[in-house]
Amino acid sequence: MKIINFGETRSVINQYMSELRDINVQTDRERFRNNLRRIGQLMAYEVSKVLTYSPKSVQTPLGIASVNTHDDDLVLGTIFRAGLPYHQGFLDIFDHAGNAFVSAYRFYKDKECEDVGIKIDYLASPDLGGKTLIIADPMLATGGSMELCYQAFCTKGMPEHIHLCCVIASKKGVDYIKKMFKNHQNVTLWCAAIDPLLNEHSYIVPGLGDAGDLAYGDKS
Repeated sequence: MKIINFGETRSVINQYMSELRDINVQTDRERFRNNLRRIGQLMAYEVSKVLTYSPKSVQTPLGIASVNTHDDDLVLGTIFRAGLPYHQGFLDIFDHAGNAFVSAYRFYKDKECEDVGIKIDYLASPDLGGKTLIIADPMLATGGSMELCYQAFCTKGMPEHIHLCCVIASKKGVDYIKKMFKNHQNVTLWCAAIDPLLNEHSYIVPGLGDAGDLAYGDKS
């Protein structure tokens, strides 16, 4: 398994990350969603560099051009609801890709709100057998939701290649995913940033808060 952390490089992604985190900027929901989308676009471009390519002949008005285009049969998977604008960024780039959606939500198992559980109750996906699956989930906290969603998607067939893409991951979440996919060669984890901690409620620290609420408003 390969891990790519864009937080270790200099790019415009860091500007969008700054705005997502900044308490004085992130309250603008439209801007928050747009920054998630822009990071998705840029990350999709980076993912495109590692796909499989072959030359194709294209008829132009004046002749034949040879163009290298990718051969991967792509499916873009995401998790409701925070994943939607991030997913749209990938779809802007991979506009011919199939799409898969899963609904997962956090709940507390105890009165102290410290033991966090994850429940999945909706799945819509094409056949994933032999496909290249890109899972776009903005926040990789414990790694539990990513694991459950991956397992849910795999009920629709086993992908040939898997790209796990997140905006912010915790060190604990990264370690969990590394252990989960330790025997998989065709898995890459892409992160715009990796943060060091999780708090007692399993939120990433320093993180950015609740991405779903910041993108779409509070939930009851």
